[in-house]
Parts: sequence; C-alpha cells; structure tokens
Amino acid sequence: MSPMSFFSRSTAVLFFLLLSACATQPPIAPKPAALTSATPEQMVAAIRATAGTGEGELAVQPLRDPTVEDLRQAASRLEAHKQYADAAKSLDQALAIVPDDPALLQERAETALLLGDFANAEKLAQRAYELGSQVGPLCRRHWKTVEQVRLMAGDAAGAASATRQVEGCKVAAPNRF
Repeated sequence: MSPMSFFSRSTAVLFFLLLSACATQPPIAPKPAALTSATPEQMVAAIRATAGTGEGELAVQPLRDPTVEDLRQAASRLEAHKQYADAAKSLDQALAIVPDDPALLQERAETALLLGDFANAEKLAQRAYELGSQVGPLCRRHWKTVEQVRLMAGDAAGAASATRQVEGCKVAAPNRF
C-alpha cells in the first residue's frame, strides 16, 4: 500500500468518525417515572388516614376564629363536591386571616394535591411543619404529603426520608394520672 493511499484512507476514516460524532445526539435523561399510580384523591385519603385518631398521643389544637372555621367548613363541603378550585379559594381566604395556621396550611396543601399542584403542596406542607408543633397527627399529615409528592416525582430516596419523618411525629401524651 502506498503512503499516499494510506494517508487518503486514514483521512477519510477520520473524517467519517468526526462527522458521525457530530451527528450523534447525547442521550436525553429520562424523567423519573412516578413511584405511585395513585390519583390525587387517593393520595389525600392516604394522608388523612396517616393522621389516625390521635388517641393517646400529644396533639396541639389551636383556638379557631369563627370566620376562619366557616371558611374551612365551606372548603370541606366544596371538596366533597369535587369543586377543588373553589375549596382552594375558601382556604386562601382563611389563610389571609391567619397566614401561619399549620392546620390551614396543611388543608391547603391537600387541596393543592387535588388540583395537581404538587410543588405547591410540598411547599405548603413543609411550611406547616415548620410553624406547627412538629408532633402528633398534623405532623404526620405534613410529612405524608411530602412523601406523596416525592413518590409522584419518582424520588424514592426523598419519599423514604419523608416516611421516616412520619414515624418521628409519634409522641405519647404525658401520663397525667
């Protein structure tokens, strides 16, 4: 084989290799698949079931403003009729009156889930946890909300972390007898 022929072949091979490298697209990272196939309604039911009855454990219950309580009840009725956007508006009105109420924030987080607004649901639940007593049934609802959102996002490690937090919310009530 002559040196010129070798050079021409090498150049041609190099040219085609470079050309094929330019034409190849880097693989697109797939979006993580949801780790749950639950509907938003099923997610909210699981969250509320996690709270349990609270019997025999420490639970802090704030006094309620009558206007806020009316708005909460209205939201509950609207949710029962699957009018989730209107329920959210009612809870938003209540939050305008008492913006740092952990129970209201949690209810609004659950309504956000029902509306498919997962990022807002997690944000509201975490804010509710930060402002709340960090123990008891409401605490479990906060972390179960975070868990459900992370499962929906395909974040298994984040969901497992939230599950551990749910268990940390259980604190026995003091023995008063």
